[in-house]
Order: sequence, then structure tokens, then C-alpha cells
Amino acid sequence: MKINKLFIKAIFSTALVLTIASCKKWVDYNPHEDFKQTELDYLKSEGDYRTMVVSIYTPLQWLNQATVVGEIASDNAVSGGESASDVLSLQQIDDMNHNANNSTLTELWQAAYEGINRANYLHQYKQVNPEGQTVSFAGKEALYGEVYFLRAYYYFHLVKFFGDVPLFVDSRLGLTQSKTLKRSERAKVYAQIESDLLAAIGVLPSVQLEKGRVTKYAAQALLGKVYLYQQKYTEAASMLENVVNSGVFTLNSDYGKIFLSQNENGSESVFEIQYSNASPYYNWNAVTRGQGNYAAQQCGVRGLNGSDSMPYAAGWSTNLPTTDLASIFENGDQRKQVTILDIEAYKKAHPTYNISYQVAPYKNTGLYNQKYLPRKGETSGQIELNYGNNYRIIRYADVLLMAAEAIVGSGGSEMKAQDYLNQVRQRAFGNNSHNITATGNALYLAIINERRLELAMEGDRFFDLVRTGLAETKIAGFVKGKNEVFPIPMMEINVSGLTQNSGY
Repeated sequence: MKINKLFIKAIFSTALVLTIASCKKWVDYNPHEDFKQTELDYLKSEGDYRTMVVSIYTPLQWLNQATVVGEIASDNAVSGGESASDVLSLQQIDDMNHNANNSTLTELWQAAYEGINRANYLHQYKQVNPEGQTVSFAGKEALYGEVYFLRAYYYFHLVKFFGDVPLFVDSRLGLTQSKTLKRSERAKVYAQIESDLLAAIGVLPSVQLEKGRVTKYAAQALLGKVYLYQQKYTEAASMLENVVNSGVFTLNSDYGKIFLSQNENGSESVFEIQYSNASPYYNWNAVTRGQGNYAAQQCGVRGLNGSDSMPYAAGWSTNLPTTDLASIFENGDQRKQVTILDIEAYKKAHPTYNISYQVAPYKNTGLYNQKYLPRKGETSGQIELNYGNNYRIIRYADVLLMAAEAIVGSGGSEMKAQDYLNQVRQRAFGNNSHNITATGNALYLAIINERRLELAMEGDRFFDLVRTGLAETKIAGFVKGKNEVFPIPMMEINVSGLTQNSGY
């Protein structure tokens, strides 16, 4: 499902007909006389409900910087760019000196809560619509499974980034309520996430006819991940094995094909964020920016030129893989050349492309994020903001590695954990000569290392280091007791009086 931006302004605006009841003079006022719509005009039909659910997916697209931050904040990537002030918010995160005024973190907060507000609106009117009418139709419960999955996803994003966050689920948040928000303990937020995902699992179908819509297996995989982040290893192993044993997913035999546009929503895809450029628009100053995934433009090679046969397009040299990441791949591991583009080596290997480029001016590593490198013909309109590259959020390989970790953590069968781990490694090397036979803590560390190799530049590394307690030893400038979470945006503190995270 290549979801378009659906700005249903009359529903999600805080400036709805708030003045209608403020004066008796206007008690009979009908906003339709001024061609205005109110929430009473919506949710009258099955089509209205289905359209509204699509609108809850839309803010997922606005979270594209979450993947970028998850790498730049770790040992996998540096901010790069034109100078020390180019996208200053990412430079600060890379240097571990970010603060509450960081614009990228503010956007990630706002986008997630917009998604939550939209989900809550549908939840509020599940039984009856705003006029008190019941709208029944086949598949309504399954549709609400999508609502609860998406709300859980947004809250999981928030709790990973910010720790304790405001939790509200009963209805759409109004302007007055926003001034009285309080942060809820992380455990309470996780409990709500678990509740939403269990509700989703109970009603979601195993297969969706429309690509991109969430399924029961996506909900099980996400819940397994949520359990893993809380070190609920037994629960995580059980939930993730539902996906492994489903028989629905397989590892793509060619790792290099996973990230190509023609393989979006493929056999390995459990959940992807869908992007489109079919009706491109752009707004440089908004959180939404464009219809596509502009993070692809960020990681492209600056000033890249070459013959028509060269597949890559130019970009901004941001989110550059580190030489440390490049050094850990073993000989024969096909994932290295798929994950990392060494531009000089590529230029020498393809002399007929006549490649020229500008060396990344800041924090240059000579390496680029090839998984999401911009390619010719995959954007339209305002090209920088409208690349159609889907983000692969949960792949089957990720599920196998999470299941292996959970099994080891719960004291389960190490042979099974080795099998899941080695399925991933066998695909990477094309043989079984690199299988892992370690046990105990060595097996656990091998799984964590494999996650870095398999999922590099996909946004998990920082959070994996934090949840496993390894961040302090791996990330330069990381301060234990502070940098496990990011600062609450100052804008939210000023409006709602929220408390700040320690150290910020």
C-alpha cells in the first residue's frame, strides 16, 4: 500500500467549531453555511472508517529520521554533510551533545503523537460515530487491529527514544488537555503497547490483499521485539516463534536484492513503511516535507555525476558508514558490499561510468549507505523529498535473530538459537562454513554482533547497544545514566510542563 499523504484537516485540527457554544446568539449556527466541515460529517460509512485508518499510517512516513538517528547516534555511522552546521541537529546527535531544542528529535516526537492522536480518534468512535450512530460492516474488527498496531508502534518509538512519555488512549487530545499532560512511567507505556498488540493479534488477518497493511505476523513480531526490549525473554521467544513457524516468510537468497525497489514487500518483509511519489508535493519547512522518503537523498554521494548507465543519483553525503563498521565484515560476507559503498573502489571498478563526485566535506569516511542510496528514476517532483524507497522496519532475518537472542536469554535450546543465527549467516556467506557453534555468553554476543552485521544502517544499532548495556563501551561521548534516552523537546516542556530527562 503506497500510502498518500491524507491531511484530513477538519478531523485533526484543534480549531474545530470551539466557539459554537460560547454565545447563545450563535446557538443555531450551522457551520455548513460557511462551507465548513466538522467531525459530525465524518465516520458515517464504512468508507469513512477505512479512509481514516489509512490516515493513521501516514505519520509513519514522517518518522524517516528515526532510522537515520538510530545509526548516527551509534558506532555505525557519522553525520557527514557539508559542514559542522549542516543539519545541525544530526551533528549534535552524532557528537552526543544534543539538547532539548534539537529539531530532529522534536519532529520525531510530534510525528509520533500525531499518529497516536489519529488512532485515538478512531478508538474514541469505534462503537458509535460522533453523532451517536452505530456503523457496522464486515471486517471492522480487523480494521481496528490496524489501529491498535499503529498506536503501539508510535508509543514504542516514543518509549525507545524518550523513556517515560505522556500516555493517553481514550480519545483524541484537545488543546486544553495538552496543557495538563504528565509523563507516564516507561513500564506503564510498555503495558499499553503490549495490550494494543495483543488486541491486534487477535483480529488481524494473516495476509492482507493490499501490500503494506499490517498483518497478524507483523503484530507478533513487533510484540516479540517489545518483550525483548524489556528482557522478557520467555515471552519474546514464544511470540517470535509464531512468526518463524508460520511458514509465511523466507530469507531472500540474494541479500543484495532485498533493498531494491522491485523487491519491496517481498518474501522477507514482515513490516515496511510505505513511501510513494505518485502525486509528489513538497514543503521544505514542514515535518512532512514530501510524499516520499527524503532520507534516501541524505545518504547519496555529494555531486555525483557519470554516464547514463551509472545507477546512482547524487545526494548530500549524510549518514555515512564508519570505517569501524566496514572493518567487522568477514571475507566472503556479501552483506558488506550491499551495506557499504566505497565510492573510490566503485569508481575504479566501473571506469566506463566516468564517475566524478565531491568528497564529503565533513567527517568524510569515503563510505556511503548503499542500502538506501538514491537511484536514478526512483523519485519525481521535488526530487530530494520524493524518493519512493520503503523502509524495511522488520525483516524475517531480524525475527530470526531476535528469536535466537530470546531463546538464549530464557535458557532455552542453544541448538535452536544456533540454527536461527546460522540461517542468517548461511545466507550471508552462501555456505555453512561460517556457522557459529559457540554456547553460553559467547553465543549471546555472537547474536548481538550478527545483528550489527545483518541490520547495519537500518536504524536498530543505537537501541540495541542501549538495551544490551553496551552503549557506554561502543559509542564515543556516551554518558551512562543520560544518553540511554534523548531529551524531551523543550517545546513540550514549555506547553505542558513536562519534566526533563536526567542530564539534559
